Amino acid sequence: MTGPVIALIAGMLLAGGSWLIAAGAVHHPPRLTDALDVLDGIRGGASEDRIAAGDGRLERVGAAVFRAVRLPLTTRQRSALLRQERSVGDFYAEKLIWALVGLAAPLVLTGVLAGVGGLPGFVPIGAGLAGAVAGFLVPDLVLRRQAKADRSDGREALFTYFDLVVLERLANRSGPQALAAAAEVSQHPVFTRIRGALDRARLEQTAPYAHLRALADELEFSELHDIADVMRLDESGAALAGVLRARVAELRDAHLTGRRIAAQTVSERMTLPMTVPTLVFTLILFVPPLLRLLTP
Repeated sequence: MTGPVIALIAGMLLAGGSWLIAAGAVHHPPRLTDALDVLDGIRGGASEDRIAAGDGRLERVGAAVFRAVRLPLTTRQRSALLRQERSVGDFYAEKLIWALVGLAAPLVLTGVLAGVGGLPGFVPIGAGLAGAVAGFLVPDLVLRRQAKADRSDGREALFTYFDLVVLERLANRSGPQALAAAAEVSQHPVFTRIRGALDRARLEQTAPYAHLRALADELEFSELHDIADVMRLDESGAALAGVLRARVAELRDAHLTGRRIAAQTVSERMTLPMTVPTLVFTLILFVPPLLRLLTP
């Protein structure tokens, strides 16, 4: 192992150790929401800690990194993780792995090049740090790319759930019974989250509609808000079957309209790539005769 490689390793260890010492020495003030939870008697720990909890070893390491770094997650990121049934600990474990890969990539490249005699120089420490930062951000880009597909898939599952609720309601079940029976049909993440909300309402011996509205805010599914509002009419003894079927049909039509608009947008984007081969073929046909005419 050459001297520059050893210097690179020592520099990365020194930078990493300095960063860990600085992160541990910084005092993190308590969040206002966590302090209010403690005053209200909620002793389950900070809300972020509860979200970051995981079962695996890597998830626990990721949760520890999340608590130490305290980089805030956006609402969209939290909703995307909930739709995928992933904990924040698992997400930060993936970020940590990618950061280590980015940190080690310049070192490995330098060692390979030094071994084959390609470049005798060295890679600066900044390259390793830049690779670590880039690797730390890779899971954010992957999550953003997957969020749109997960959102569409979640909506399809949600509309299936609405259809099942309508069928259960037509079978003369009450509102809470129809919601609970329809949620037991599938193991899709959306069904699982709905079952969890209904179970919490059952254990608290309260109506499930407030829990469904809270779940709609977490998953960013406004359609669940509408169904909860319609099902709330069951408490007043209203006939829900016709109203529920009409509302589900409206929501599905709105969803299909959005899908058609998205498909039309994709088709319009494909117009330019489709015209480029035609233009190239036209130039191939017309350029030689034009050059022959212009040649004296």
